[in-house]
Formats: sequence, structure tokens, C-alpha cells
Amino acid sequence: MAGNRGRNLMHIADLAPGGAELAVVLTNSADAPVLEEAQKRDIPTEVVEQGDDESREAHERRVLDALTDYEFDLVCLDGYMRILTGEFLDEAPTTLNVHPSLLPSFPGMDAWGDALDAGASLTGCTVHVVTEATDEDGKVDPKRVDSGPIVTQEPIPVYEGDTKKSLKERVLYQGEFKAYPRVVRWFAEGRVEVDYGANAVRVEGDENAALPARRVETADRTANLRYGENPHQDAALYADATCEEASVVHANQLNEGAKALSYNNYNDADGALNLIKEFDRPACAVIKHTNPAGCATADSLAEAYDRALRTDAKSAFGGIVALNRECDDATAEQIVDSFKEVVVAPGYTDDALEILCEKKNLRVLEVGDLGEITETHTEKDLVGGRLVQERDTQAPTRDDLEIVTAREPTDEQLDSMQFAWQTIKHVKSNAILFAKGTETVGVGAGQVSRVDAVEIARMKAERDAEGKDAEGAVMASDAFFPFPDAIEEAADAGIEAVIQPGGSVNDDDVIEAANEHDMAMVFTGSRCFRHD
Repeated sequence: MAGNRGRNLMHIADLAPGGAELAVVLTNSADAPVLEEAQKRDIPTEVVEQGDDESREAHERRVLDALTDYEFDLVCLDGYMRILTGEFLDEAPTTLNVHPSLLPSFPGMDAWGDALDAGASLTGCTVHVVTEATDEDGKVDPKRVDSGPIVTQEPIPVYEGDTKKSLKERVLYQGEFKAYPRVVRWFAEGRVEVDYGANAVRVEGDENAALPARRVETADRTANLRYGENPHQDAALYADATCEEASVVHANQLNEGAKALSYNNYNDADGALNLIKEFDRPACAVIKHTNPAGCATADSLAEAYDRALRTDAKSAFGGIVALNRECDDATAEQIVDSFKEVVVAPGYTDDALEILCEKKNLRVLEVGDLGEITETHTEKDLVGGRLVQERDTQAPTRDDLEIVTAREPTDEQLDSMQFAWQTIKHVKSNAILFAKGTETVGVGAGQVSRVDAVEIARMKAERDAEGKDAEGAVMASDAFFPFPDAIEEAADAGIEAVIQPGGSVNDDDVIEAANEHDMAMVFTGSRCFRHD
């Protein structure tokens, strides 16, 4: 039921949340634009105007008569601008209304203007059940208007310089267009229980959980970036002030004279930092376009950096360096020996900082104590939505690995397998990684064919690794091998042991190929895809 344009109703009609369909659109104005919009969508319409001397109850009886031939389970009001009495509400199904404020704040006719006049920094919308708002004499009781059980609310910020028009449009498009379809879907799915006596609504599944039915979040813009992934794209950095984990978003840039981090710098530095958090020993990762060009752990930070760099020093040019220990002067000397964009570490010695700051455009980030991993989920924005998933924190122990070949891996190979698995989690899929000891030898990242990824890892090991090769190395794969061809390629490269998830219908053929080449192979039982 609408009194004007009915934009919420038409939005619901277009979305069909939960499979809901509009049975009829009824208006109390023959001139209401919603009539034309409904007709465009082949939705039946009814017009029931109220006479000048007609009572509310009499008009509502005519409205009910007009709806007699239609089947419907829910009534949705949208700008109907009439106070409904028990005459209608007692006979109709559950009736909903959307109000452009966070009730009980600003319940009146001009909620947007009231919010601005009050200097509110936050308003929004409320979808609520409509209840009787007239007294025994049929007079409207203002205290009972818009006081029915609240089903859902959507917060909307009020910005400096907002006008009633700009705020009204934002509340509609960013608030009501989310909240109203959500409620209709909940009713369509049979998840709503209205307790009129308690003036409360319970929605099944709409509760506190790691992946709740709805998410309400805010973030504060902390930086306007020079541009996004490319110079023609605007970009900004938003921060979550509740994050307790060491992060590049909250890092201190110690060389203030250097240029600020770019969108890509933040993205790559985040990937580098997340990788070195995997290891207890001194570790270094060199990242390029969010993929590890090299990674290693060693007895010292300088040694770890050297081993990581020598995996693919060519690709490391212009990359990001992440360290999981305080950076010392020996490590700093190596870092500045070639061009890097950013270095990230828990801290820096005075000598190391002096060395690093001599490089004008090397950004030096201090994230503080790495501590524990506290962020349990990751997110990715899509056009029109957002993906949320549990963070991949798997770290298989030796006892978790299933040996599936006749040859068993040595203790040294098992150590290397575990290192390779923790590292490959941070390589874009399809991913293959060669490792010796606790350092990378070759990385094949982001391929559409797993055998191609093996070939690239082999090529990197043979062509770009300095003082390294694939002979006697272990190979990690982020997902199962669908065919034995990748094993054949790995064996030809000199790989002697393989760690992979298993689970292919051709596992037996893959294991047979490994046995034929006297390779050890273990299954983790879980894959570690990374697609962004």
C-alpha cells in the first residue's frame, strides 16, 4: 500500500526477496506515480481514495473490500501516510511499515529534518510491525504511532553539509532498500515470530555468530591514497579500530619524508606480513603482486633474507620485504642493496633505521609485536556484495600427514614439507612451490593449469634461483593433482617428495606415478586455495 511513488515496493518487486511477489498495489491517491510503475511490472493495482467526510474506519473497510479477491500473506506500507486502525489491522495479515529514522528517535513526519535539527551524526531507517495507534474514540494517539515491534534497522551516517533532500535519498537507497527487502525475505522464509504482547520480534538465525544473518559495520577513513591499482582509479584506506592484531593498516611509517603507501603497497605489504606470521623462527618474505617471490626461515634474520631473495632476485625488484623479527643493520644492508618499495617489521635497531632511511622512496613500516592472530575472518568486496570466510590458519603437524607412497619422507623432508605448506597458503592458486630445507627454490603462482604451475616453478628454480636448484627438493601443491602429468614433470626436475591435499578420483594413478619415480608423498587432507 503506497501513497506516492512506492519506490520501496517497486524495489521489493524487482528483487523478489525469498521468492515473494506483490499480489496487488493499492493506493489512496489516483495520481500516485506508483500506479504506472506497478503496471509496467504487470502488478495489479487498486485505488481507494478517502472521501472528505469519510471516517478512517469506513475508508479502511472499503480498502479491505478492494483486497477481497487477492491472496496475500503480508501487507507492506510505503509512504501510505495514513494511520491505520484496528478496523484494518485486525483483519489483515501482519502489516509492516518502514520509517526513515532509528526508532524511537525522530518518530514524526519529518524524520530527516528532525535528525538534522538535532545535530545527529547517525540516523537510519526502521522496519516495524504496524499496531493500533488510535484510542477508543478513534483519535490518533501520537505516542502510539510508529511504536509497533521493530523487525530490523539500518544505520545511516549524517554528514556535514547534508540537506534534508540528500539525507532523505541516502536513507532510502542505502537504508530502506536494504532493510525492507531483508524483512520481506525473512517473512517469506517463515523465520519471523511477532510477539504483540511483548511488543517484540524474534527472527530465527538473526543472532550473534561468526557469520551472522546480517552484518552492520563501520570503518574510518584514515588515508586518501594517491590512486588505486591504476592511476585512473581513486582509492582510500579505511581502518577497523577494534583490530588488535599487528597490521600494515595501523603501522607507523618511520621515514616520514618518503612518499605515502599506495593501494598496491598496502595490499602487498599485508600479504607479506601475513606470510611471515606463520613462522616462529627468524623469517623473511619478499612479495611481488601479493605472491611470494621468495620466503625462508633461518637462524638469523639476515640469513633468512638472503635465502628468500636468492629464490628469485629478479622478481623481487620493486617488491615488499616482511620480517618477523626486529630488523638489524646486517639485514638492512642487504635490503637496500637493491630496489624495494616497502619493508615491514615489528621494529628496527637505530643502525638499521638509519641505513633504510637513506633510501628516499623505501617506505619503512613498524607494526610492533606480532603477537597472536586475532582476526578470525577475511573479506572480499564484490560488485553488489561481499564474501566473508574463516581465515586459513591451518598448520598440519607431522601426525596430521598421511604417507601414501612406498617411500617414506625423511625427517628433513617432513620439515621442508611443513614449511612449504605454510608458505604455499599465501601463493595464488593454482599454486606449486619447490622448497629445500626451510627456503623456497621455485614458485609457480596463479596458473589455470596445475601442470603449468609445476613447469613454471621448475623454470624459476633452474633459471632465476641463485645457488639453488630443484634437485632433491620437495614440492607442495595447494590442491590435489587431477592427473599424474604434474608428478612426471616434477620427477624430471629432481623433486623427491611431495605434499598435497589428496582427494582426486585419480589419486591412485598419482600415487602410482610417485612410486614409479621413488618419490615420497603425503596427503594433508585439506587444500589451501588462495584466489585473491
